[in-house]
Amino acid sequence: MSFNDLGLSAALVRAVTDQGYTTPTPVQAQAIPAIVEGSDLIGIAQTGTGKTAGFTLPMLHRLMEHRPESKGRPVRALILTPTRELAAQVQESVKTYGNHLPLKSATIFGGVGMQPQIQTLRRGVDILVATPGRLLDHLRQGTVDLSRVETLVLDEADRMLDMGFIHDIRKVIAAVPKQRQTLLFSATFSDEIRKLAGGMLRSPQHVEVERKASAAEIVTQTVHPVSRGNKRALLSNLIGEGGWKQVLVFTRTKHGADRLAEQLEKDGFSSSAIHGNKSQGARTRALSQFKQGRVRVLVATDIAARGLDIDQLPHVVNYELPNVAEDYVHRIGRTGRAGNEGKAVSLVCVDELNLLKGIERLLNRNIDKQIIAGFEPDPREKPEPLFKKPKGGGGRRPQGNNGGGGQQGRGRRPSQGQRSAAPGRGGR
Repeated sequence: MSFNDLGLSAALVRAVTDQGYTTPTPVQAQAIPAIVEGSDLIGIAQTGTGKTAGFTLPMLHRLMEHRPESKGRPVRALILTPTRELAAQVQESVKTYGNHLPLKSATIFGGVGMQPQIQTLRRGVDILVATPGRLLDHLRQGTVDLSRVETLVLDEADRMLDMGFIHDIRKVIAAVPKQRQTLLFSATFSDEIRKLAGGMLRSPQHVEVERKASAAEIVTQTVHPVSRGNKRALLSNLIGEGGWKQVLVFTRTKHGADRLAEQLEKDGFSSSAIHGNKSQGARTRALSQFKQGRVRVLVATDIAARGLDIDQLPHVVNYELPNVAEDYVHRIGRTGRAGNEGKAVSLVCVDELNLLKGIERLLNRNIDKQIIAGFEPDPREKPEPLFKKPKGGGGRRPQGNNGGGGQQGRGRRPSQGQRSAAPGRGGR
C-alpha cells in the first residue's frame, strides 16, 4: 500500500514524498481513509507510530475539499495537545504536510506572551494547535473564535486527563460546534478515555495499533541494581566508559532533574534539564542543543519529555523509575525508532524494587539484571518509602531521598495508564 491508495490529494502525496516517505504505517493506513470520509475516530496508538501524520494529512485534505465561500480565515481545525513541546511538533507536522496548500496554521501555548498570539489570531488561521490552558485564556478574553471549527482533534488525550485538563476540555467542547468531526488519540483506552469519548464522538471508528503494554522490541532493556547513594556515580561511569554521546535521562521530579544536570556538569558532561518550571525558550534551546550534539545529556521529567521526537536517540536512562508502569513504556519509546537500535537502562535501588516488579508485570517479562563491578548494591541497605503522608493529613509528596542521592522536590501526580517508511510522529 502507498499513500496514493489512501484517498489523499496530489498535493499531500507530494508533500509526503518530499519527506522521503512511501509506505504508510499501520495507524496511517487505517485512520486516513476513515478521516477522509468524515468519520469520527478513536485512535489508540503510542508516540512513534506515525499517528500525528495519521490525522494531519486527512485533516488537511478535508479542509481543502470543503473550503468556505465566506471571506476571512476562521479557525476550521483545532488540535488540542497536553504540552507545549507536543503542540510545537504537531504544528511543524501541519506546516510540513501542508507545504503545497494555501492554508495557514498557528500554535498557542503558555509560557510566552499573549500579544503576539492575539495578533496572529486576528490575521486569521485555518488550523490552530493549542494547549488547553492557554486556549481558555484566549476564549475568556474573546481573542479566539471557535464557532466555525469543523474538525476537533484531541492528541494524547490520556495525558491531558492525567494532567487534570478534563474540565478545560469540556469548556473547549462547549465552545465548538456540535456538528463537527472529532478525532481522539490516546496511548491507552482506559475507562476515563471511554467516558470522554462517549460524550463527544458520534459513532466513531476505532483504530488500534501497538497495545499499551507493548514496549518496542528493538529496544534493549537492562536494569543495573545499585545503592541509592551511588546512582550518580554509576550514571557518570556508564556515560564516560561507554562513550555515550547522546543520553536522555529521566527523573521523577523537577528539582531532581536540575540537581542531576548540575552534578553531571561537574563530572565533565555537558548537560541540561527540561521540566515544567523551565521557560519555553529555555526548553527549546536545551532540546535544540541536545539534538545538535552540543549537549551530551538531557535530563527530563515525564511530562516535559512526552512527545519529544529525537531521531536516532541511542540511549535512554531511567535514573529513577516512574511511579506508574505505563510511563516506563513511554520513556523507553524515545529510543529504538525507525529501525534504529536503542538501549534503555534503569538504575534501580532497593526503594524501587516494587516499581520494577510492576513494570515487569506490565511487560509480561523479566528485564535483564546486570550488576556493574564497583557499584554493587549494599545488601544491608533497607528500603525507604518513596512517598509518605506528611503530618497534618495532606496529600502524598516525595520524600527527600527518592533514589537519587538526596534529591528533593515536588513530584507530579502519577499518570494512568521512526523515521521509517512513513511520516513521523508528532510535549508543555
